[in-house]
Amino acid sequence: MHTPAQLAKHIREVYSGGNWTCSNLKDNLDGITWEQANRKVHSFNSMAALVYHIHYFVLAANDVLQGKPLVSHDKYSFDLPPIHSQEDWLQLVNRTLEDAKRFADLVEALPEHKLEEDFWDKKYGSYYRNILGIIEHTHYHLGQIAVLKKWLAEEGD
Repeated sequence: MHTPAQLAKHIREVYSGGNWTCSNLKDNLDGITWEQANRKVHSFNSMAALVYHIHYFVLAANDVLQGKPLVSHDKYSFDLPPIHSQEDWLQLVNRTLEDAKRFADLVEALPEHKLEEDFWDKKYGSYYRNILGIIEHTHYHLGQIAVLKKWLAEEGD
């Protein structure tokens, strides 16, 4: 099993770089305009929706890690507020990256035994399962963002 410090390292790497995939959220979002972020390709989610979705679960975890109740619901995880400008887009990106840093710091501060305890409620499994799940979830949607970015670049958008 990973230690809190190892999990925090993985969080930092998927957001800011240094993982063995050589892909991270910060670099993939760099240079994306708000129009590109909002653009839907076929029936896929937009990059903005994916960033919001990733961020939604980190915010929920941060609350639990700070002793607050878990009040998020999957059904709201794609309820992206409208992005009407580059400023709106950059605010979302910056909040996402900052809250991910906070998530890593909170995970790193956990006592190791906490990883085996139930995350808010027994039905959600352990802290370890949820933290690792968020890391995997971020990697999954990072891959989608990377593909969308390439797709839009090839289309000249």
